[in-house]
Amino acid sequence: MSTLASRSVVVLGVACCVITLLAGPLAGGLAAQDKTTEHVEVIVGESDTAELAKASQNPVGSLISLPLQNNTNFGYGPGDDVQNILNIQPVIPVSLSKKWNLINRTIIPVMYQREVVTGSGSTTGMGDTSYTGFISPREPGKLIWGAGPVISIPTRPDDALGSGEWAAGPSVVLLAMPGSWVTGILMSTLWSFDSDSTVNFFLSQVFANYNMDKGWFLTSQPIITANWEAASGEQWTVPIGSYGSSSHSCFRSRVLTQKSGGTFLAKLA
Repeated sequence: MSTLASRSVVVLGVACCVITLLAGPLAGGLAAQDKTTEHVEVIVGESDTAELAKASQNPVGSLISLPLQNNTNFGYGPGDDVQNILNIQPVIPVSLSKKWNLINRTIIPVMYQREVVTGSGSTTGMGDTSYTGFISPREPGKLIWGAGPVISIPTRPDDALGSGEWAAGPSVVLLAMPGSWVTGILMSTLWSFDSDSTVNFFLSQVFANYNMDKGWFLTSQPIITANWEAASGEQWTVPIGSYGSSSHSCFRSRVLTQKSGGTFLAKLA
């Protein structure tokens, strides 16, 4: 099969996965969707765009949103090269009961990176897709939280862009929204379904957003990862400085958020 045909199959497979993951919530969560629409309209009508921006930054909020997050990582790989990842992250909430919501969060990474192995050349394509289903209270207190399973779906067309294996594990998010700030932490762990596989991966993301006028906000979202199957001294990847700026738009009571930033990566023993 040609490279173009192979990538077309992968793209089609990703589309089928996303449709499968989201079709149920879309079909079964119309009540939650109506309430979400009403909530957005109230925010836009009675408050300023900064409040809508804050609401869209809540990863377990009751808003249908489409965050687009672009990360440029410097010092990546053995050649200290540049890696760029555009994360397409549709979020769709579903009402489970009067007290609980299910927040469906899918992340589809589109990646570019210089050669990981000397002589292999640069690589561009889609990485492995991940889905997280956060169960969260519909009326949280000052501490907002969500917990649920995370699943990694092998959709990468090239070995350099992901593990290419099915994996799953727990995920939890904690956050608070005092004043103009949205701060919190997200943590997850992935283990492969195959006992002979090499997926044993931990991720922690601390995020801090400061909201300004007209829907703009400053954001810092460093991601710390640990690959427990890597060689000693190469397990931890820690960012040294993670920065960015963002804006959001509202179309027919749906939220589109654009984020961009850069990170310097360091390996720790």
